[in-house]
Amino acid sequence: MASSLLKTYKKFSWLPFGNWLFSKAVCKRAPYFSTIKPKITHLSSGRICAHMPNRKAVHNHIGTVHAIAQCNLAELCAGVVTDATVPVQTHRWIPKGMTVQYLKKADSDLRAEAVISLPHQWQDKEDLIVPVELFNAEGVKVFHADVTMYITARN
Repeated sequence: MASSLLKTYKKFSWLPFGNWLFSKAVCKRAPYFSTIKPKITHLSSGRICAHMPNRKAVHNHIGTVHAIAQCNLAELCAGVVTDATVPVQTHRWIPKGMTVQYLKKADSDLRAEAVISLPHQWQDKEDLIVPVELFNAEGVKVFHADVTMYITARN
């Protein structure tokens, strides 16, 4: 059974401005994410793509996208794809940690992608590593994160 988040995405995604509306709804539920103005462009069980515009509000002192803004986009993608993938009837999740690599200066709009390998045998008390990659406007990878999600069975 699909999560309510994935059902909502499927309901909105075919509408004009549907991805924008869905992204706004996600940010309403988790307001901190609205600081980066993300737009989720694809969501399915096991995969998410999102976009973050390059704007002064997310810049650091040298005029590139701030490291924490990149982490924010990575956490958003990891959380949303985990929610869309973990079987909600039997399991739940919470972020546990994140390791990051800043590979190049991020000086343009960013595109993010996270993929969870499927099929997956869900366990109780497991660490699920969700890899998230960010690319600049030219398609060059500028950032990589491994977000650890703690998965537990519902009792």
